[in-house]
Amino acid sequence: MSQTQERDEKFYQRADAHIALANEQINEQETHPTLANDSLIYAAARFNAWIVAASFANADEVKNDKENAIEYFTNAYKTVLEEHLDDYIANYDVYMKGENKEG
Repeated sequence: MSQTQERDEKFYQRADAHIALANEQINEQETHPTLANDSLIYAAARFNAWIVAASFANADEVKNDKENAIEYFTNAYKTVLEEHLDDYIANYDVYMKGENKEG
């Protein structure tokens, strides 16, 4: 995989909807945050695998691109995780000691 796509106008709305669902599971369903996180990671990986599979005509093509796909999604995740951790480090008191302590 080597697709790089620009963020469309609804990018943040979709991301916020996923975060809101995780926060709902934590708050309303009394799920521990790490359990909601595990489910979110699992869902993202399952959806990513579907994206890869849907990009090819057969299983052999998917198999041939497997390592490339893993590298692509791993690097993409690492990049945004680093950005968000830097943001939380720079704004720790605002994010973690303010009124809103949700993801």
